[in-house]
Amino acid sequence: MKILLTGATGYIGRRLLPALVEQGHFVYCCVRDKQRFQLPSSLEDHTQVIEIDFLKEVPQLPADIDMAYYLMHSMSAAENYEELELKVASNFIEATKQTSLQQTIYLSGIVNESELSKHLSSRLAVENKLSQGNFALTTLRAGIIIGSGSASFEIIRDLVEKLPIMVTPKWLNTRCQPIGIRDVVQLLILSAGEEKCFNRSFDIGGPDILSYKEMLLGYAKVRGLKRKIYTLPVMTPKLSSYWLYFVTSTSYKLATALVSSMKVEVVCSNNDILKIFNYQPANYTLSLERTQAKIEDNEIVSSWKDAQVSGVINFNVSEFINVPKYGCFRDVKSRKVQNKQDCLEKLWRIGGETGWYYANFLWKLRGFVDQLFGGVGLRRGRRHESDLQVGDALDFWRVLYANKEEGRLLLFAEMKLPGEAWLEFKMKGEQLEQTATFRPKGLAGRLYWYSVLPFHGLIFKNMLKRICA
Repeated sequence: MKILLTGATGYIGRRLLPALVEQGHFVYCCVRDKQRFQLPSSLEDHTQVIEIDFLKEVPQLPADIDMAYYLMHSMSAAENYEELELKVASNFIEATKQTSLQQTIYLSGIVNESELSKHLSSRLAVENKLSQGNFALTTLRAGIIIGSGSASFEIIRDLVEKLPIMVTPKWLNTRCQPIGIRDVVQLLILSAGEEKCFNRSFDIGGPDILSYKEMLLGYAKVRGLKRKIYTLPVMTPKLSSYWLYFVTSTSYKLATALVSSMKVEVVCSNNDILKIFNYQPANYTLSLERTQAKIEDNEIVSSWKDAQVSGVINFNVSEFINVPKYGCFRDVKSRKVQNKQDCLEKLWRIGGETGWYYANFLWKLRGFVDQLFGGVGLRRGRRHESDLQVGDALDFWRVLYANKEEGRLLLFAEMKLPGEAWLEFKMKGEQLEQTATFRPKGLAGRLYWYSVLPFHGLIFKNMLKRICA
């Protein structure tokens, strides 16, 4: 089949794409910015990348598509994400009218409670809107997805790894039915073209029904950690959101949306899809063990942090890949490298668990200050310890360009700043050139540059020295 994959750069989309190609399908990958999507060479003959923004326009789609995956969400993009999601769904319906589309598969959230959160209400509204399209709609409703890089799993991981003792809100006693990412992808693939799934909605979940507290303790057991959790009878949603924001790697907008949803039980009601395919998802413990194995082997395929809406600044790479010079402050340093290959290997491991090679405590302090002002801080880390791709989050930076053969790495700052900042590394012969560029915004931007200039002289000089050593 010829398949339209929306949300191809997202957490699920990146996992689904190679699986669809492996099944023999041809995939049209819908992305908002081609520069942020690095397609593996092994998939090039079976895919076509299309730059589309369903929020801005009704796009012209290929006429020969047979089915589509609808994986577009805007929960962490803006406060009015319900309106945005409905607009995207409307534009999608309009765009598909001129195609041969037979089926659309929508990945939504479990919506079995009478009172839903803002986030789950928006999911249901999108489902209702998509049901008005000229195609058969199949909706798979999932709760917590367990997989390396998923927002839900990363929150569980952060809380358990960082806090031996937790004093938590009462919503930790809410029940849910988690499912592993491997099972989600498999059910998405099985549903493609299956007429028994046309115009139907299904809940998908693993065999275990657990409270969030039990999920945290279950993760602790798999990791061999002793943890104590105490729940308070009252903790306001705002306080709960701040608690998640400062302890975990989630953004404040996403934390707010998740907290409101965590008060609602997400337990499967209609899971007939398991009977249709005679399929049995893995239990919670096995899903955790699989996920932990991927993390330990550095095989994290995708992360929610790398999605376009995970940063503070929403931009197209093409707008920032040419670093400006006019009206900018620049700090340029270069140093001879002792071993070119070793130098590049170090450079491609920068940030995350490796750190920034000099004065890591100052980098952490800068990240903490950024977080206090609503920025992303250093909490996002990086997807893989030694691999960098365009669009990846790298602490409070975003990768704009990464070519190891060329010896060039370009990062754009997503921290809260009175201006815009780039950090570039470029191999020139036997020299590694490091350039920090800042384009100030008003007087505040200029004052900021001069206030950090002494630290640049110390930090950037020694960082470059250690990378080249």
